[in-house]
Amino acid sequence: MAASAFSGLDLLATSVILVDDELRVVHANSAAQDLFAFSLKNAIDLPLAQLFTDADDFVTSVKDVLGLNWSYTGRDVTLTRPGQASLHLNCLVTPTLNAVARLLIEFRPIDQQIKLARERRQMDQQQANRELIRNLAHEIRNPLGGLRGSAQLLECELERPELREYTQVIIKEADRLQALLDRLLTPHRPPQVAPLNIHEVLERVRSLVLAEFPEGIRIQRDYDASLPDFHGDKEQLIQAVLNVVRNAAQALNGNGEIEFRTRAARQVTLARQRYKLALELQVIDNGPGIPEELRERVFYPLVSGRDGGSGLGLTLSQTFVQHHHGTIECDSKPGRTCFTIMLPLE
Repeated sequence: MAASAFSGLDLLATSVILVDDELRVVHANSAAQDLFAFSLKNAIDLPLAQLFTDADDFVTSVKDVLGLNWSYTGRDVTLTRPGQASLHLNCLVTPTLNAVARLLIEFRPIDQQIKLARERRQMDQQQANRELIRNLAHEIRNPLGGLRGSAQLLECELERPELREYTQVIIKEADRLQALLDRLLTPHRPPQVAPLNIHEVLERVRSLVLAEFPEGIRIQRDYDASLPDFHGDKEQLIQAVLNVVRNAAQALNGNGEIEFRTRAARQVTLARQRYKLALELQVIDNGPGIPEELRERVFYPLVSGRDGGSGLGLTLSQTFVQHHHGTIECDSKPGRTCFTIMLPLE
C-alpha cells in the first residue's frame, strides 16, 4: 500500500510507526522520523529489529501483540538507533484492522520526565548534604580545637626536642582537618552577582589548568560567540568549572584532550522553573570514564574515585551552579565523560 494512504498520521504530534505481519516497517510519520533520525525511504520494509540496536525485549513484546491480538503498553523503554544516543520512551502497541499495516506503535519520549525526577533527587540530596555538613562541622570543630590546643601545651612541656616531631604531626593534622571543614562550609556564601560572559570564565579556567598541567593536556574550544552576557558570580562559576576540569585532567593522568563547548538552549526547565533561554556548557574529556559504581554518587560529599581526593570538588561545583538556579549532570563511559552545566540566561 502506498505511503500516501497513511499521510494523515503526519498530522500527529506523537511518533507513530506501522509494521506488517513480519514486523517490517510499512510507514513512519514525520514525528517518528524526527525522533529516531531516519528517513522513511530508508526505513520502508526494514525489520523492526534492525531499526534499533539491542531491542530484543521490545521486539519480543511486539510479536506477542501480533500473536495474541491485544494491546501492549511499555513503560520506560530504552531504544537506540545506530550511532545515536539512547532514548527513554513510553510506547503503546495496538493491533489494527488494516490488511497491510497490522500493528500501530506509538512512542512518547519521557527523557524530560526522567530529567526532572533526577533534578528533584539532586536538590533533595543537596539539602540533605548541607544539613549533614553543618552538623558534622559543629560536632568536629570543638573537639578539634581542644585537640590542637592540648598538643601545643604538651609540646611546651616536652624536655626532649626530638619528641616535638610527634606533637607537630598532631597540630598539622588538626590544621588540615580545620581547612577541610572550612572548605565544606565555604559554599554557603551567597553569590555576588554582576554582568558576566561565560567565555571569560572558561578562558580563565583554561589558563589555570594549562599552567597546572603544562604538558600533555590539550583543551579544545567550541564556543557559541552569540551567547549573551548574564548575571552571575564570576569567582563561584570559575571555581565550579575549574573543579570539573581539574577532575578531568587528573583522570587523564595529565595526558589527553578536554573540550569546552557552549550552546544556547531554548525552552528548558531548570530547578522546576521554565526558561525561554539557557546556557548549555559542556566539559568533555576522552579519559577512562567514571567507575560505574560511582556514577550516581559523583556529586555526593566525600565521594572520590581518586586516591588522596577529598571528594569535595564536584559537591562544591553543584552547590555553586545551584546558587545560579542551574543544574549540572554527568554522562560517562570509557573514552568519553561529559559534564553538562545548564544556567538560565534570563
